[in-house]
Amino acid sequence: MKTVIALLFTFIGYSTFAQTNLDDYKYVIVPKKFDAFKNMNEYQTSTLVKHLFTGKGFNTVYDDQLPEDLKFNRCLGIIADLQDDSSMFSTKTIINLKDCNDKIVFSTMQGVSKEKEYKAAYNETIRESMRSFNDMSYSYKAKNEKSEAVTVNFRNDVKKLDVSKADKILQAEKATEEVNVKREPTIISEETEKTQYYKDNTPVESNIKKTEIEKPAFKSLEPKKPSTKDIWYAQATDNGFQLVDSSPKVRMNLLKSSADNVFMATTDTKNGMVYQKDGNWVFEYYENDKLVQEELNIKF
Repeated sequence: MKTVIALLFTFIGYSTFAQTNLDDYKYVIVPKKFDAFKNMNEYQTSTLVKHLFTGKGFNTVYDDQLPEDLKFNRCLGIIADLQDDSSMFSTKTIINLKDCNDKIVFSTMQGVSKEKEYKAAYNETIRESMRSFNDMSYSYKAKNEKSEAVTVNFRNDVKKLDVSKADKILQAEKATEEVNVKREPTIISEETEKTQYYKDNTPVESNIKKTEIEKPAFKSLEPKKPSTKDIWYAQATDNGFQLVDSSPKVRMNLLKSSADNVFMATTDTKNGMVYQKDGNWVFEYYENDKLVQEELNIKF
């Protein structure tokens, strides 16, 4: 019994320490390509990790879409690194959070899967690893540098000056002053109008104008608008919904996530996530290594 209680207090202390550490960071940076894989967003791992961290309340960004404050101070964020310890018979993953000095500040539990299909296996292990954040209440707290007042004590810092030495110093200073008063100037200035010459070196304003190079306008990512006739109807399933058109034909499958109004989405050719933005449903996925957002017309 004592052993169980000791382990319980150890776990609580570790969780508190981890929570305090994570509250110091404003962003979680998700690489679009983890070191464990050869291809970008392989098996939809980057999309899934970003989606799950966002659902846990973290401010999550991709490593090539950093906000301005994070560009100037990389220590505001921690990098989500996927550690792949898979063997021949099972898939095993751990998510490590590293600071700007590449130091691990938090590691999740190990997720294990026996699925043979890689995409399903990594989906299961990553979700299991992310359970380490279930009991956390993350809230970013900016660090404030406090400057403490410095107390200076002058007691016994001033030593007494010998009187005889002081008299000698005063006499030497007076002698120096007398010499300076009697000394005649060694340089005599004899400026006249004939010897003086003045040239106006005031800069003349140039009529050459600098050509300003037009800066390209920044194009924000706008979701593709759906056709007014292309309406998909949501039909409930065990794990979420299936979207069908008026045929009816199943166009997309939605799987529930831990966040409200956020689904993992699959079609015959695409995989991504569907979430609600500004009152509209948006399908976000990668196409030829480019992030695409497509607005959907869904009726629930």
